[in-house]
Amino acid sequence: MDIVCIYCKSQDFVKRGIRKNKFGNAQLYVCRNPLCARTFTVKDIKGKKFPLKFVLETISYYNLGFTFEQSCSLVKAKLGASPDPQTASEWYEEYKPLCRYERLRPYAVKYCAPKDTVEVVTLAHRQLYRFRYHRAKTYLMLEEFRNRSLRPLKEYLDSVSTETPHQYFQEGARMSEIKSKFDKSEMIVKSKNNFANHLAEFVLPSVKENKQRHEELQRFFIANDSVTVATEVPVYIRREDIEHMENVLKFKISDNGLVELKGKKRPVVMPKLLTGHIDFVQIRNGCVHLLDYKPNAAKEQPIEQLTWYAMAMSRLTGLRLFEFKCGWFDEKDYFEFYPLHVVKKMNRKKKKKIRFKDGIIGEIPRDVTMKKAKVV
Repeated sequence: MDIVCIYCKSQDFVKRGIRKNKFGNAQLYVCRNPLCARTFTVKDIKGKKFPLKFVLETISYYNLGFTFEQSCSLVKAKLGASPDPQTASEWYEEYKPLCRYERLRPYAVKYCAPKDTVEVVTLAHRQLYRFRYHRAKTYLMLEEFRNRSLRPLKEYLDSVSTETPHQYFQEGARMSEIKSKFDKSEMIVKSKNNFANHLAEFVLPSVKENKQRHEELQRFFIANDSVTVATEVPVYIRREDIEHMENVLKFKISDNGLVELKGKKRPVVMPKLLTGHIDFVQIRNGCVHLLDYKPNAAKEQPIEQLTWYAMAMSRLTGLRLFEFKCGWFDEKDYFEFYPLHVVKKMNRKKKKKIRFKDGIIGEIPRDVTMKKAKVV
């Protein structure tokens, strides 16, 4: 968020202490324009008395299935103040085009109670990860015809809290540490504009500390985005799984069983276990989308890390790698690719075909060149 003096629009100012109010602490600034020199604070959202944090919390509680009255009570218990239900309703209507879960909410409240809508589990995997799983949204998304083949994903997400082998995440190497020699010559990375960009742009101004960015984005996406079904999803892949992919599926993954690890000067034998946590798992357009939030996404290329996530999720769910898409984003940029194109070379050459008058379709050999006949 760009900060300017609210009186003269000058960008020349200095910080001058903290003011305490009922919404928390507000940073004070003093304008250094000699014609102004006034003290001011910066509001998260123009025209609103409450900070952005209150707006986000109120909308999220409502989309979890609570009424406006209940949402305001929960916000007051958490933040010490809250809007009235009428104001909460106005906020919801204003941001409805951005928070697309509103189309699923009427059906989700019939599926389960608000307190059971999102399952939250803290996983102690060397560090703390907060796994979130939106049960109602997953059920509703898989009811759509084009997503029905993705049902094994729900079976895996249902079992995370009870069947995750936590010891794997203490022993295994991290997928982000592997420097694979994937052949990226035939892959295509598409840059596009996505709802994830708009949601990140909306949420991030409310985050005061950089280390909280992932947590706040995940909380808001899981409650308000129409396609995000889980966050911080733990995945793992074993050495025998990788050997199967190389020998049976003919994927090109390692260099004769050797890989490079960060901090190692020479290639090492493929670790027995590789583990990771996926920032966002989405179901949309008949594919499972695995997303990673990366500040300064335009300067990042986490292609290998996301490809490992996709291969691990494929083995854990039984879904084909073809049914996965990977991407990374921030508030400005969004990039996506097919992980299958990274590990398996596709035959992209199209055969020339010709249709005869009797309806028979034949293929033209590549070594035959057709020339235009001369008219005598």
